[in-house]
Amino acid sequence: MEGATSSCIFCQIATKSSSTTLLHSDGKVVAFQDINPSAFRHFLVIPVEHIPTVNDLQKRDEDYSLVNHMLNVGKTLLHQDAPQSKQYRFGFHQPPFNSVDHLHLHCLALPFIPKWKHVKYMSLGHHGFIQAEQLLEKIKPSQAFTP
Repeated sequence: MEGATSSCIFCQIATKSSSTTLLHSDGKVVAFQDINPSAFRHFLVIPVEHIPTVNDLQKRDEDYSLVNHMLNVGKTLLHQDAPQSKQYRFGFHQPPFNSVDHLHLHCLALPFIPKWKHVKYMSLGHHGFIQAEQLLEKIKPSQAFTP
């Protein structure tokens, strides 16, 4: 696994070297429940490859495709597990607000539990939490110009 570190807890989960129960696993990502949930349902989707933070993503097809895949996996899991939720939130904490230096998508089926936890998942411009759709727009590769 490229860039993996033995000290990274998410790398251990991605390589199935921990006892964490996986909700989804494929060649690109794994998903599992957050150990400190902030909402009715709170899942994390992480890439198998060690990518430290959103700041390490670039306007490349492979990065865009990865984040899009992470989002699709998260949406599928929440819609299956919490179809009664009326509101969902998908996004990433940006440095210095990320808790683990391994890219991870927070997938939340609201309401927040307890309610004050919503503060952790508010968009604060260039800092704090960035919605997955905003990140996709930010890293969307430029299309080649064809006259």
